[in-house]
Amino acid sequence: MNLRPLHDRVLVKRVEEGESVIGGIIIPDTAKEKPQQADVVAVGNGKLLENGQRTSLDVKPGDRILFGKYSGSDVKIDGVEHLILREDEILAVLG
Repeated sequence: MNLRPLHDRVLVKRVEEGESVIGGIIIPDTAKEKPQQADVVAVGNGKLLENGQRTSLDVKPGDRILFGKYSGSDVKIDGVEHLILREDEILAVLG
């Protein structure tokens, strides 16, 4: 995959959680919530400021992040689901 997000956007792949079992009942995929953790795949060059300078992003490919429940846009690339979101939609970088 040769894809680079523009400006302050970040391409991430959601981290799949293990199978949920609550009280011995297996939760089907359709009832599970989407995970809010993801691995950063690619980042843009940074936000362009009014004075013409670019700000660098705080995340880099390989980082694991935490983002809001309804953040970003879902996209399918080469049959794999990804999410494109702005850097300001990222809540935290997990260490």
